[in-house]
Amino acid sequence: MERKKNRDKENVFVAEGVKIVTDLLPFFKCRFLAVTQSEVSDKFSKYTDEIEVISQDEYRKITFQKSPQGVLAVLEMPEYKIDYPKLTMNLSLALEEIQDPGNLGTIIRIADWFGIKDIFCSQHTADVFSPKSIQATMGAIARVRIHYVDLALFLDKIKDKIPVYGTYMNGENIYDLTLSDSGIIIMGNEGNGISAEIEKLITRKIAVPTFPEDSIASESLNVATATAIVAAEFRRRTHSK
Repeated sequence: MERKKNRDKENVFVAEGVKIVTDLLPFFKCRFLAVTQSEVSDKFSKYTDEIEVISQDEYRKITFQKSPQGVLAVLEMPEYKIDYPKLTMNLSLALEEIQDPGNLGTIIRIADWFGIKDIFCSQHTADVFSPKSIQATMGAIARVRIHYVDLALFLDKIKDKIPVYGTYMNGENIYDLTLSDSGIIIMGNEGNGISAEIEKLITRKIAVPTFPEDSIASESLNVATATAIVAAEFRRRTHSK
């Protein structure tokens, strides 16, 4: 299940490791669970009958990890519908062309931490169900709904009902702005940022400033790091009201 076309065909994804598998089993139907003798546990049996105990050598042949943890689950992908009325009352993320699966998984983990329940991904954003992305979520994929959409059409549909924030190097200082309790925050591609097509649909451009402002610093922040800072500031404002 390393290849996306195989995952999509079977509608499944792979999760590895005791913690992640334990976190995900209550939320996703399990098709198959492979465990080594050292990781056999009764806690897995209540979620599936399809458990096979295999040797360490057999496990090394199927694992996607450099340091195998002895537990591998094949889980069914979820299907989520977009609840537009509810969406307009909440804070959500939109990702345009995020390419690195580690960044994607980390952003999902950040969203989970800050109570962001929906992330809308452009069609060419990295596959959330790749083994690397799943591993990087550290189980957060169970609590955050991921939607792959035509991002331009999606934003055009909702831009008059909810603020659409775009993150830019030359945007307005996020610490000087009045931020809304609800909205869509767009994070752009690691190298190219937000495209011109999506930029036209943004209602407010925001930026995380350097300190001191206008000082010489790194060219940019990692997209996952920037997401964490922006999400934290939105939630801080909501909490302080």
